[in-house]
Amino acid sequence: MSITQPFTAIIEREGDQYVALCPELDIASQGETVEAARLSLKEALELFFETASESEIRERLHNEIFITRLEVAVG
Repeated sequence: MSITQPFTAIIEREGDQYVALCPELDIASQGETVEAARLSLKEALELFFETASESEIRERLHNEIFITRLEVAVG
């Protein structure tokens, strides 16, 4: 029986594509829509967990990810 674990997906537009990044594992993917990029990232993460060794998972996994917004003077 497999378990599920939540991960962060940061999705941004790059040209005519959307790029999705999982900062916990530094894995990225892309798609033509936000949903396509999200699903592509989910598939990439699933493939990573299917093929990566326990030691590779431990080395890549960042357990503490903080996402926040900042106000910065730009002019």
